[in-house]
Order: sequence, then C-alpha cells, then structure tokens
Amino acid sequence: MLYDRHEMRPLFTLEIGRPGSSFAVEIARKIGLPEDLIKQASDIVGSDYVDMDKYLQDIVRDKRYWENKREQVRLKEKKTDNLLTQLEGELAELQQQRKEILGAAKQEANRILNESNAKIEQTIRQIKEAQAERTETKLIRQNLVTYKQSLEETSQQTDEKILRKIQKIRRKEENKKNRPQTEQLEDATKGKPRPNAQPTPLQVQETVTIKGQQTPGTIVEIKGKKAKVVFGMVQTTVPLDQLVRSTLMVKKTDENPYKTLGRRTTEEVHEKKLHFKLEIDVRGMRGNEALQAVMYYIDDAIMTGVNRVRILHGTGTGALRQLIRQYLGTVKSVRDYHDEHVQFGGAGITVVELD
Repeated sequence: MLYDRHEMRPLFTLEIGRPGSSFAVEIARKIGLPEDLIKQASDIVGSDYVDMDKYLQDIVRDKRYWENKREQVRLKEKKTDNLLTQLEGELAELQQQRKEILGAAKQEANRILNESNAKIEQTIRQIKEAQAERTETKLIRQNLVTYKQSLEETSQQTDEKILRKIQKIRRKEENKKNRPQTEQLEDATKGKPRPNAQPTPLQVQETVTIKGQQTPGTIVEIKGKKAKVVFGMVQTTVPLDQLVRSTLMVKKTDENPYKTLGRRTTEEVHEKKLHFKLEIDVRGMRGNEALQAVMYYIDDAIMTGVNRVRILHGTGTGALRQLIRQYLGTVKSVRDYHDEHVQFGGAGITVVELD
C-alpha cells in the first residue's frame, strides 16, 4: 500500500512485488503517542529495523524520481528524432532547389555561349562579304563589341541573381544545422557584456566571406556601404555589414568572369594566328575558285595582324595573276603588292604588304 509521507495518510494504491514500509513510527508520532513510548518501541525493534524502513522509503523515492527522469529523456529523444527527420527533409528539399538553380545557370551559360559563337561567326562572315572594306569592317567590329558588352551586363545580372539564391539556400542550411545549438548559445551568452572595440574597416584586396558561409572571396572595389567581391568566377556586390574577414586562402585564377567572350574571341584569333601560313598556293585552280581562296586568305591575314604574305599563282598566261591583283587593288588594308624577287619565284609569286 502506497503512503503519502508528507501528509502521513494512505493513498489506497497497491503495488505488488515491491518492498514497502509500515510507517509505524511515523503514524504513532502523528496520532500523538508519547515520544518516550515511541522511543521505547524503537529500541525494542532495534535501530536496524528503523534504518531499514528509512532506506526502503529512500529507495522508493529515488526510484520514482529516476522513472520520471527516464520518461522525460524518452520524450525529448522522441522530439529530437522528429525534429531531425524534419530537418533532413528540408535539407533534401534545399539541395534539390540548389541543383535546379545550378542546372538553370548551366543552361543559361550554354545559351549565351551558343549565341556568342553564332554572333562571332556572323561577324567574320560579314567581314569577308564586305571584302575587308575599312569602314564596314570597323562598323561590324563595333557591333560585335556592343553585343559583347550587353552579354557581359546580362551575365553579371544573372550571376548575381544565382549567387543570391545560392547564398539564401546556404543560410537556410546553416540555420537548420545550427538550430539545436541556438538556444544553448543564447543561454551561454545571455548577460555577457558585448565588446566595445570597433572592428577595422575592410579594405580592397582583403579576403572575406559572407556571414554564415565558408566560401572565401576577394574585395576588388568598395563604394559607400557596399563592396564588389569576387568569389571564384563570380563577381557580385555585397553590403559591407554582411562581410567578415577570413583566413581561408582564395584560389588564385586569371579568369575574369565578365570577359569570357572577349577572351574566347582573342584565343580563337590567337589560335588562327599560330596556324596561319604566310603563303597560299592557288596554282592549278580555276579563276573564280582561286579568287575566292585568295579573298578568304587575305581576310584571315588582316584578322591575325600579319604584315606580309605571298600568293603563289604561277606564270602561265598571266590571267590568274591579273585577276588576283585586280582584287588586291580594291582592298583598303593592302598597302602594296609586287612580284617576288627573281631568285625566289619572280612573276609567279605576288608579295602582298598589309597595313
């Protein structure tokens, strides 16, 4: 039978299989028996019985306490498991969103690259069709520069938009990972005075990270309360109060994310220049075929910046030589053309001097 030790009254609840106390001494004291009689009874049963009765009461009390604690721990573990399952689901959803954003960015980059290649090919074709007229060539090249600038602006806006989305997802991931420790950190810091020392302002070329993230970047420009920061291949504008100094090393790169098209065009021209031959052989070709080959060859020579080339047309009747020279006389970038030295081919080769 369970007993309320504080009010000294029975609870009328039976517990089977558990040792209990008779509470004889406590009941006797409550009903007002003389203390000397209670002491005499305690002496008769002995201190071992009294102590054992006390120990049994302590054991029952402690057992009930730890049972309550165990139930609380079980409930907290269940709550933690539910929270972990929820966080894992949300994290998977965020990772899927990031994957979709990166996929969309890749598609957009491919689209821009395809458009750029088509524009470059169109420009080269227009230059060839214009037969390298200086005014028309300059206008076509200016159109290409304008197109590249518009692509750079579009690319910058797209990169900044994608970066903001990725940063938002990363912040959510960090918040979800750190959520279980948030309350502990708040309790640990509660009541602690904040330091009064003012941080040193950020400077250009310093390595920084965005708050809540690990990717290091380099400040390239500071305007007012905002700074331009380069993260790998991406340059974006970030408020200064969102940046913190970082000891992480930034991977060095010579890439300029907003000059990709210009660099690609330069590389193509450089590649063409490396494989460009300083002479062309049109001997044995028909007139129109030879003239078309010479036109393309002169266009490539002008594009690669070559100053002097040779056209091998042979002597024959002299018709092919005359046809080629008539064309050379219409090209503004051709400064002069003449026969090769007799020792190296004479009238069978035309030497072309380009601006």
